[in-house]
Amino acid sequence: MDVDSKAPMEDTILVGDDLMLGPPSPLIPPEIASHVLEGVDLCDGILRNLFYCLQVHGVEPFCQQEISLYQECAEQRDKELRQRLQDSEHKLGLNMPIDEAKERASQLESEATNLERRLILASGIEGMEGFRQRWSLHGRLTDTKSRLEALKQGIEKRKKDDPVASPVTKRWFFW
Repeated sequence: MDVDSKAPMEDTILVGDDLMLGPPSPLIPPEIASHVLEGVDLCDGILRNLFYCLQVHGVEPFCQQEISLYQECAEQRDKELRQRLQDSEHKLGLNMPIDEAKERASQLESEATNLERRLILASGIEGMEGFRQRWSLHGRLTDTKSRLEALKQGIEKRKKDDPVASPVTKRWFFW
């Protein structure tokens, strides 16, 4: 008897917690939000349909299509937003005055350190609440470190592209 490898062995019922399988949606800093969010499908229509389905049916098994559609849309949205965040930080590293870019890098490093400390503290929280806090903090920490790296790459590229002025020396003798 041939078993079709493409056919699922059993149906999986999605629940709301399945939306927490990947990293959480990235936080968008207000100063770059307009550039990062422009033209991105925020999945609000799909989310509205999901909530409507849950309101009508009251239980998740009747809203499988809506959960699946939202999960797919949210994954694509978050991937695009993360890439745009990194591109934006890279551009800031290239174009900001160097002192401001270094200050921004310092702020992002401080934010990453703070998130690492909070993640350590959250490791002591048990149950679902502890999981949710660790999940959220880990996602924010990963995103912050990625943004910091992109910013630093922009600063480094600028340093490589800037012509280094050679010191001008006066000749004290004449030929």
